[in-house]
Amino acid sequence: MAKRRSKILLDTTIGSLALGALRLARVTDRKRTANVAAALMRKVGPLFKENRIGHDNLRAAFPEKSEAEIEKILAGVWDNLGRFAVEFAHLEEFRLAGTGPPHPDDMAIPPDMMERGRRIIATGKPKICFAAHLANWELFALAIRQLGIDAAVLYRRPNIGAVADHVIERRAAIMGQLIPSGLDAPVRLARLLQSGVHVGMLVDQHDFRGVEVSFFGRRCKANPLIAYLARQTECPIHGVRSIRLPDGNSFSGEVTEAIEPVRNAQGRIDINGTMQAITSVIEGWVREHPEQWLWLHRRWR
Repeated sequence: MAKRRSKILLDTTIGSLALGALRLARVTDRKRTANVAAALMRKVGPLFKENRIGHDNLRAAFPEKSEAEIEKILAGVWDNLGRFAVEFAHLEEFRLAGTGPPHPDDMAIPPDMMERGRRIIATGKPKICFAAHLANWELFALAIRQLGIDAAVLYRRPNIGAVADHVIERRAAIMGQLIPSGLDAPVRLARLLQSGVHVGMLVDQHDFRGVEVSFFGRRCKANPLIAYLARQTECPIHGVRSIRLPDGNSFSGEVTEAIEPVRNAQGRIDINGTMQAITSVIEGWVREHPEQWLWLHRRWR
């Protein structure tokens, strides 16, 4: 009982501090504050145990890189996290270029990518979209909403109640429908797709119930939900990502052409093969900008 009380007190304290920091960040200049947060995280990040996890992951993924190169990537990971934390407090300020009057926080989309996006939307079919913990991974849902697309996003509720409630409240206002991960999530998402709603989710974290895939030449588990939804609905699968630009405070975006699902001899979508195809796309993204991915979690177990 005493241990439970201590945990409740700790969670309440952490939650109050986190909410206070978010509210403070919201009234500051985003880019200036993000620069400060990035510099701070470059200094203090290496003091956390997650830094060792990130170092080991990078060393295994890039055995050809020198120690200096590994440390440079890892510093970029902490830099990205510092910026991400500040940006979360300013999500409402971001705009997808071309969806309204010019804005200092416009996300610049290359013309060819914008044309691809319009072509994909014009088909009128609901899409299953996947993303990864790259750059600012909240922006893909924001951009879809600003395009006027009816979409739902699968999310994992934060562990601390006060923070969870605040995060959900803010996301719901700017990201459309939020579907919490849980036993009923697959059914809810399938029904949404069948009703014409687009669905998006992050797919690059460990799932102990998942299917085996190869990521950077190492076996790991991937949540197969996207492949199951595609098998059930025959909706096309697309990858979406944000890319942090060299100034550190602005973004570009990308949507892939439809990912061709792997099929078995009977023509049904093969779950393992399709998840491998998706994982390979994510690996390609990470190789392009390794400092923008979340190497600090235990992806391989």
